Amino acid sequence: MSQIDAGWGAGPSGRYEDLAAGFRPVFVEIRATAVGRDAERRLPHAEIGWLREARFTALRLPLQAGGHGASLPELFNLLIELSAADSNVTNALRAHFGFTEDVLTAASPEWRARWTARLAVGETVGSGVSETGPAKVGQFDTVLRRRGDERVVDGQKFYTTGALFADWIHLSAQDEAGAPVVAAVPTRAPGVTIKDDWDGFGQALTASGTARFDGVVLAPELIKPETVRFPYAMAFFQLVHLATLAGIGRAAAEDAAGLVAARARVYSHGNAGRPADDPQVQAVVGRVRGNAYAAGAIVLKAAEGVQRAAEAAQGQGRAAAEPACALADVEVNQAVTVVTNLVLEATTVLFDALGASATKAEHGLDRHWRNARTLTSHNPRIYRERSVGDFAINGTRPPREYRVGTA
Repeated sequence: MSQIDAGWGAGPSGRYEDLAAGFRPVFVEIRATAVGRDAERRLPHAEIGWLREARFTALRLPLQAGGHGASLPELFNLLIELSAADSNVTNALRAHFGFTEDVLTAASPEWRARWTARLAVGETVGSGVSETGPAKVGQFDTVLRRRGDERVVDGQKFYTTGALFADWIHLSAQDEAGAPVVAAVPTRAPGVTIKDDWDGFGQALTASGTARFDGVVLAPELIKPETVRFPYAMAFFQLVHLATLAGIGRAAAEDAAGLVAARARVYSHGNAGRPADDPQVQAVVGRVRGNAYAAGAIVLKAAEGVQRAAEAAQGQGRAAAEPACALADVEVNQAVTVVTNLVLEATTVLFDALGASATKAEHGLDRHWRNARTLTSHNPRIYRERSVGDFAINGTRPPREYRVGTA
């Protein structure tokens, strides 16, 4: 069934349905086991493997490089569909798709060619940026040191989302002088330890726990020549979260409709002989679905702004693309609170269409709210609203980087 036939509207391009058709059978398989995996805390190793085999992880690579040549709106629409199947899987691949953008915009032709080839054969990348230690904002406790002729990494990262499933960790660190360092660390290198110790109540299957680096030797070609990220990174990474939220909303709407359709018991003070015919129940399901539809539409509109920023960066260079990148940040920031509210409401009010049996663990409906609430706790939305207000009033561009640490 096409996205149009399902009532979610047209995709972002004329070829979108053909592009999505190759992945939808995988999405169906992923969704079929999502509730059980969440209940049993079974990590989606197999599911991410299916996506690799389908070349989903190479979406953004050019056709001539072995990818699908997907635009950013096409990517984000597919992330909505994947998130409707299991939002954990989308989040686990967030760092991989961000690393891909870094590769596509890298200034070094050698770095770009080397990593394009690796991504084209299905190699994947997890996150190694955030820390929970005492490092100050803008600094890291993870350090790349010289040891004779070798370069060695020591330190610890948290929120290493997706690293446990990946071949590589995209590492942000600093050298002995405090200068920033960016590198790719093999997940199976001696001295690398990755733990699934993330204990959040949502997004529990993303392996967003601890990675330790104890004397990890890095070959020179694994250290990136430039340390800056792609210029539209802030908008991109936040929009992945919003696409994931839109997918959660879509899954919540479909689950609510399916359970109402199958329900036989009614209340004596209801309005029909079947819950499916009760206009008040229908209105609740319609409200949940409307919220999900609006969230998806907003994501795709914001994705157009990120696409403009990407095209400016590739066609005009980083400095000239700055205005387009700043405007992409504004568009995404404007979307954050609206999409968040739509999905948090949808994942709460869906229970009003059902009885107490809807809270049974076998349905897993609580996972929608837990996952949504966890995602919306990243990069607090209160600061996004302030940033938008400052732009609207004073013309101030949003911050170009977000970092966490001690003051």
